[in-house]
Amino acid sequence: MLDDYQSAPIADGLRATLGFLDTMTRRPEALTAQDARAVLAAGVSREALAEAVHVAYLFNIYDRLADTLGWDVPPADDGSYVAGARNLLQRGYL
Repeated sequence: MLDDYQSAPIADGLRATLGFLDTMTRRPEALTAQDARAVLAAGVSREALAEAVHVAYLFNIYDRLADTLGWDVPPADDGSYVAGARNLLQRGYL
């Protein structure tokens, strides 16, 4: 799925949501109400789409801040990713 969500064996709703988020991230000026309607028509609830948009929006902001401010990425073997994952699993994104 990470290589190509468009041809991956995933649910249509997830594929539509990922397409919406791809457009939102890479070409926000091209995003239209029809894009949202297509996700809803694929069986995704308004609430699920809104949540996906909120999460992607925050990641987009963090990514742009990191690029602009030169934030460092910790080494993979220092344990911070495992600690962060545990925290997200316990608390979620809220």
